Amino acid sequence: MIDLRSDTVTKPTPAMLDAMMHAKVGDDVYGEDETVNNLQQMAADMFGMEAGLFCPSGTMTNQIAIKVHTQPGDELICADNSHVYKYEGGGIAFNSGVQAKTLKGDRGRITASQIVEVINDGNVHFPVTKLVTLENTANRGGGSFYDLDEIKRIRKMCTENNLILHLDGARIFNAIVETNYTAKDMGQIFDSISVCLSKGLGAPVGSVVLGKKEFINKAKRVRKVFGGGMRQAGFIAAAGIYALQNNITRLKDDHQRAKQVADVLKQKSFVKEMMPVDTNIIIFKAVNVETANQFIDRMKSENILVGKISSDECRMVFHLDVTDEMVNRLIEKL
Repeated sequence: MIDLRSDTVTKPTPAMLDAMMHAKVGDDVYGEDETVNNLQQMAADMFGMEAGLFCPSGTMTNQIAIKVHTQPGDELICADNSHVYKYEGGGIAFNSGVQAKTLKGDRGRITASQIVEVINDGNVHFPVTKLVTLENTANRGGGSFYDLDEIKRIRKMCTENNLILHLDGARIFNAIVETNYTAKDMGQIFDSISVCLSKGLGAPVGSVVLGKKEFINKAKRVRKVFGGGMRQAGFIAAAGIYALQNNITRLKDDHQRAKQVADVLKQKSFVKEMMPVDTNIIIFKAVNVETANQFIDRMKSENILVGKISSDECRMVFHLDVTDEMVNRLIEKL
C-alpha cells in the first residue's frame, strides 16, 4: 500500500521504536518525566526559545497558544484556509471565545500590508485585535512557505500595533530545509511556535509548543484543562527526540519525490490545474468532480491512497514511508 493521504500516516522505524522502548520515564504532570523534559528543552534550544511543552497534537498546541494569548471577545487574524481556522473543530470560538478575521492569502500566505488594514481601532463596537497566526508551510497552500523578509515585515507590524504573533509550524522544518532561514530565525520572530513531530518527522504522536517561560507556565495550566496532561509520556517523547535528531534533513527527499510525481501529473488530461509544488504536498484540481472521484477510486484499486480535500481537488503528501520504488510504481500507474 502506498498511502499518500497525509504525512501523518508514518510508522515508527525500528531505530525509533528502540529509542522509545529504552526511554526513561516518570509522571510528566509532576514534571518528572526525564525524556519529556529533554524533548521540551531540545526543541526550545533548536528555536532559541526559553521553554517548551509537549502535547498530544498540533491542534492542541495551537489552541493552547490562542487561549493563553487572548481573552474572550478578542479577535485573531489568519489566512482563510489556515489550519487553525478550517481544521481545528471551531476551537478558536469553542475554547477561547475569540473571533477570527480571515484574509485571502497567496496559497495560505498573508502579508503585513493585508493585516494592518484589518486591525480594529479600539472602537467598542469591534472585538479587540490581539493575535496574528501564520502557518508555515501552508497545508491548503500546497506546502507553500513564507519568505523570511515578509515574516520580518509582519513581525515589525505586530510590534508597532501591539499584536502577538504565533506560528503554526506543523511543517516548519519542511520550510526550513528549502529556504535561507533557520529555526533560530523563527524563534527570534514569533512569540510562540507550534512544532508537529508526527508529520514529516515521523514520530507517532505529539507536538511541542514553544515560547517564553511565563507563556509555557500558563500553557501547562491550559493543557491540563484541555485534558492534555500525560503521565509516562516519555515513551512517545523519545520518538520526538529521535525525529528531531535524525529526520529533518531527509525531508528534502520527500520534496524531490513530490516534484517528480508532479511533473508526471501535469501532463495528464484529467488534471485541470495544479498548485506549485514547493515541498512535500501536491494539490491539483481534476477536470470535474466525477473525474476526481474516479481517479481516487482507480488509485485505490491499485493500492494507492490519495486524499480528497474538496469536491474536485486531490492531494498527495510525501513522507518517510514513501520509497523511490513506490514512486516508480506510482508513476507507472499514473
